[in-house]
Order: sequence, then structure tokens, then C-alpha cells
Amino acid sequence: MHEANRELTLTGVIVVAPSEADESPTADQKAVLDALHLRKIDLADRVLIVNPGGYVGESTRREIAYARAAGKPITFTDPL
Repeated sequence: MHEANRELTLTGVIVVAPSEADESPTADQKAVLDALHLRKIDLADRVLIVNPGGYVGESTRREIAYARAAGKPITFTDPL
């Protein structure tokens, strides 16, 4: 994610990336982060899913569904 953020930023794209926690968040913190990620999708013009090797986790799947429902264009770094 760092590399995609860097590359996009250096081409003039404003990147609204997910938060990165150094530790595993508590259940309450995870709920806050999940809601925050959806608000970030609301702000985005498009969504880039960084999915090395095609992996997409459960939270990311929910975010993809949310972005699709909001009509946001979605691209992936790797094929699914």
C-alpha cells in the first residue's frame, strides 16, 4: 500500500488511504476504522484495491461492495 500511495501521490493524485495500526485494534476501534474507511470511499473519485497475489480480505470485500453500490470505479493492483 505504501508503494501505491507513493506512486499515485508523485503523479499528483490525492490519496485517501486506510489507516494503518501498529497493533491489532480492539473490537471498538475496528468498528470505528471500518466506518471511517466507508467515509473515505464517499470522498473518493475512484477506489484502488491493493491486493497482492489477488488476495482480498473480508473487510475489503465489504468496502468493495460499498464502493460498487456508491457507483465508484474500482481497480485492483493484481487480478482476483
